[in-house]
Amino acid sequence: MTSISIKTKAGLVEGTCDPKFSGVLDAFVTNFEARGEVGASCTVNHAGKTLVDLWGGKKAPDGEPWDRDTISIIFSSTKGAMALCAHMLADRGQLDLDAPIVKYWPEFGQNGKEAATVAMTLDHSVGVPHVRAVPKAGAFYDYDHMVDTVAKEAPFWTPGTRNGYHAVTMSWTVGELVHRAAKKRMGKFFQDEVAKPLGLEFWIGLPEEQERRVAPMLQAVPTAETMESRFFKKAMGDPSSASHFFLRDFMAFNANAREGHAAEIGAANGITNARNLAGMYAALANGGSLNGVRLVGPDTLARMGRVAMATHEDGTLVIPTRFALGYMKSMDNRHLPAVDSASCLLSDSAFGHVGAGGSIGFADPEAKLAFGYTMNQMGLGLLLNDRGQSLVDATYKALGYRSNASGVWTT
Repeated sequence: MTSISIKTKAGLVEGTCDPKFSGVLDAFVTNFEARGEVGASCTVNHAGKTLVDLWGGKKAPDGEPWDRDTISIIFSSTKGAMALCAHMLADRGQLDLDAPIVKYWPEFGQNGKEAATVAMTLDHSVGVPHVRAVPKAGAFYDYDHMVDTVAKEAPFWTPGTRNGYHAVTMSWTVGELVHRAAKKRMGKFFQDEVAKPLGLEFWIGLPEEQERRVAPMLQAVPTAETMESRFFKKAMGDPSSASHFFLRDFMAFNANAREGHAAEIGAANGITNARNLAGMYAALANGGSLNGVRLVGPDTLARMGRVAMATHEDGTLVIPTRFALGYMKSMDNRHLPAVDSASCLLSDSAFGHVGAGGSIGFADPEAKLAFGYTMNQMGLGLLLNDRGQSLVDATYKALGYRSNASGVWTT
């Protein structure tokens, strides 16, 4: 391992990097020099060993340096942790993914959702991607209120007949199923069963004493290309669409407020850094167990990585999407017109999740690879922008993968 200390125009880049992964270091530095990075971290774990652990830049453009222990909100990259909780309970026989939701949560079975299954909450087909009524002030921070609201919501489509990205409501559909199956709230389950056993600094509901470490998120400025994308046209032109509600709800959430950090919003407000995000996926990249900590067995792990839902037009994102149960799979939309950063190119065996602005964490069991990237300067687009994708690309190249021309990285 080589110790790193490189000056860039955005600040110092530090950490360690195995020489085999020098391309990842080069991409990380280039992000600061040429792609508008402000503060970020990137970690690559291979075969259970951390071979890249980088951080750099600043917590704000004129602020303190982003140091080894800086953390930030990772938005929907949190969904990987939320899905893991559900799969761990399934692995233990406490949650049947094929059972009706009403087996665990009777109140959900109303207004056309009576036959919806647990798996539908994970593959984005359950039909409640958003709630139609304008949420009350602070609604997303009120877990019990949102659970009740989502349970009463009429579905946008008959559950299971199509899919549309459930950006925020998974916090309360998957979250409440975990709560009822585990007899404890998901944020606590994740701490007790994942974060603490693995030694991770990763929270869904940040303790106040950790607040000083958080780098504020910096919003991206929309471009003309963004406003002309198919998603934005749908969101702005059809006020009854799931796309419209997605945009409304994202604008309503304050990612830099203490209450936004403290709440349990399992689909959207996890706080960590790349080291700990990759640390969560490392066990999944190595058979489901790592360093004596077992998360899931081989059958569950295989199910976690299998495509469960794919479509030519996602009912929310208005692009082709591919999902495993709770996780994103490789999505190649580079050929589509009128899209903005709408791809996420991984290998075929990889599964993980992108977060708004461009963070990502994933496991690739065939490559024994776990990867994490977090940042504070948000990028535009629906999936990965060029900062995150360049790091992923460099990682696969370092492992001997040849090309992503097929839509997935192949050897």
